[in-house]
Amino acid sequence: MKTIIIAGGTGFLGRVLETHFTQKNYEVKILTRNVTKPNHIYWNAKDIDQWANHLEGTDVLINLTGKSVDCRYTEKNKKLIHDSRINSTNILGIAVKQSKKPPKVWLNMSTSTIYKDSYRKQMTEEHGDIGNDFSMNIAKSWEAEFNNIKIPNTKKVLLRTAIVLGKNGGALIPLKTLSKLGLGGKQWHGKQKVSWIHETDFARAIEFIIKKELNGVFNIVSPQPITNAQLMSSIRKVLKVPFGLPQPKWLIKLGAKLIDTEPELVLKSRNVIPENLTKNEFTYKYTTIESALNTLL
Repeated sequence: MKTIIIAGGTGFLGRVLETHFTQKNYEVKILTRNVTKPNHIYWNAKDIDQWANHLEGTDVLINLTGKSVDCRYTEKNKKLIHDSRINSTNILGIAVKQSKKPPKVWLNMSTSTIYKDSYRKQMTEEHGDIGNDFSMNIAKSWEAEFNNIKIPNTKKVLLRTAIVLGKNGGALIPLKTLSKLGLGGKQWHGKQKVSWIHETDFARAIEFIIKKELNGVFNIVSPQPITNAQLMSSIRKVLKVPFGLPQPKWLIKLGAKLIDTEPELVLKSRNVIPENLTKNEFTYKYTTIESALNTLL
């Protein structure tokens, strides 16, 4: 039986991966601060402890650790967002280096938000434009921390993940609620691009990378970005909601403040393409937003 250790694996994406790989007969262990299940192992994401022993002889290490960016960018939250990513990556690197039989592959989370706001240019791993603001700089620091770790016996993979659409978590839950309330119209002008992936394809893409023994940077997105207006229209169609009031920019900014998040999550145009997955002939189950939403709503 192959083993996978998922650091920070109790959130939405961790649960998706745990379910997927358990069904594929992997033994899945979760590094977490909140131990509630037999396969949970305590760690604080910044210090070496007993958890490091579990890396010995494991097949796959996946690091999802990091404070959610779905919050207000106060100075306190900015520091937590930064430190949670850098500290966890750093301490995992130390533990892998100390292992006599280190993991065969280490996949570290990143984000497709590393690319600049773009309406026309499609951002690929090789030719994407990487920008300079808080979110993009966090991503750059996170990736630099990972890239600086020298572990010749372990393949390294960076996962630049976009919006993962899922049944029990992620961005789709609040959008579904808005639509049912009649507020599911386009957000702002609705032309901003949305890069997305179905939760099943998210897990399948990671399994594909592991099985093919690939390394490097991968955009974990579907091949067809859509516009915000298309996304909201498709959600309304699947839910059979006849109309949706549009949300102007000022209302989005006010709403974000009321629910303690940042308007960037809706206003930024993410036009990201999975060139490296496509080159390696990964096949998607869900290439259109309608086919994805029909299984999730």
